[in-house]
Amino acid sequence: MPEKTATTPETDVTVEAATAAAVDASVTDTGPAPDKARSLWSDAWHDLRRNPLFLVSAVLIFILLVIAAFPSLFTSASPRDADLVNHYLQAPNWSHFFSPDWFGYDGQGRSIYARVLYGARASIMVGVGVTVLVTLLGTLVGMLAGYFGGWVDTLLSRLTDVFFGIPFLLGALVILTSFEKREVWVVILALAFLGWTQIARVARGSVITIKQADYVVAAKALGASTSRILVKHILPNALAPIIVVATIALGGYIAAEATLSFLGIGLTEPTVSWGVDVSSAREQLRNAPHVLIVPSVMVSITVLSFLMFGDAVRNALDPKLR
Repeated sequence: MPEKTATTPETDVTVEAATAAAVDASVTDTGPAPDKARSLWSDAWHDLRRNPLFLVSAVLIFILLVIAAFPSLFTSASPRDADLVNHYLQAPNWSHFFSPDWFGYDGQGRSIYARVLYGARASIMVGVGVTVLVTLLGTLVGMLAGYFGGWVDTLLSRLTDVFFGIPFLLGALVILTSFEKREVWVVILALAFLGWTQIARVARGSVITIKQADYVVAAKALGASTSRILVKHILPNALAPIIVVATIALGGYIAAEATLSFLGIGLTEPTVSWGVDVSSAREQLRNAPHVLIVPSVMVSITVLSFLMFGDAVRNALDPKLR
């Protein structure tokens, strides 16, 4: 028979100390604890801060918004002051930075630099205003269609298809020609009336996927109201693709306003906007191309900035693109 090993209090203390040391060593060897899991939005912000495309576009958009809100900070000249005798189609003076004659003068003797600064307000207001309205309307229609389904989905989906089948610019032309005086709010309403369909489709698809999630089923089982489920559970989780589409579309609405104004159907005088200046400058294209080039470049920079911003946001919010 094997001999029995005797134990003493001293050996028990030694074993306990060795076990504690081994546990401490194993805890130490595991390394630092992993970072706390980030949410979708914090993870997206973490990626955006390291994206040069996002940083450049965000800086450009910030500058454009400041110019649109406070154009008088950048020039003391008025965009409507005309001097045909001294400034008719005067060429740009590139040596005088931030002066009224920096970009030259148009066919009515008005400072192009001042008109570019003050024109940013109307053009960006149209883009932002249309984006807000189409986002609200499209999200509401898409959420109702995707959540309730059945005849509600059929009715709203067919309504969306009808509006989606109307050519955007052609429909805007028909609507705007019925207004004798086309101000900023008229253009915003006309473009928003036709532009909500894409966001409605995106919202509907997101809601159909989200409403089958376990937390939505649990909320229904606990007796949560429909409005609470839509606002507290479905909407926050469906916002990511909606924000991406809305951000990219914003630049397109600014370009649409410039196109309509160029055709003489959008904003009209005395409203100061880039589209109005492009429309009035087409007659001086051969004699003074700078009158057309400067506002056209501003439209291009603005549209490109919002497109880059939306593209960066899409890459950050879409897990498939990580």
